[in-house]
Amino acid sequence: MSIAFIASGLPIKDLVFGASIYFPPLFKAVLLGFFIWLLLHRVLRDWMYSGEIWHPTLMDLSLFTLSVSAALMMLVLW
Repeated sequence: MSIAFIASGLPIKDLVFGASIYFPPLFKAVLLGFFIWLLLHRVLRDWMYSGEIWHPTLMDLSLFTLSVSAALMMLVLW
C-alpha cells in the first residue's frame, strides 16, 4: 500500500514561507530600541562610567529596556 502525499493544495507551504518574512512587533521594537540605545549609550557613556553611577552595567541595561519600551510605544502610536 502506497500513500502519496501531495502538499500543493495545503496552506502549510505558504505558512512556512510567510513565517520567514513576518517580523513580529516585539522583534521590530527590539531592533528599533537597539538603535535608540546605541545613540543614547554613545551620548551617556562617559557619564555612566565616570564613577557617579553605582553600577553602570545595570544603568546600561535599564537604558536598553527604556529604549525598547519607547520603540514599542512609537510603533503603537505610528
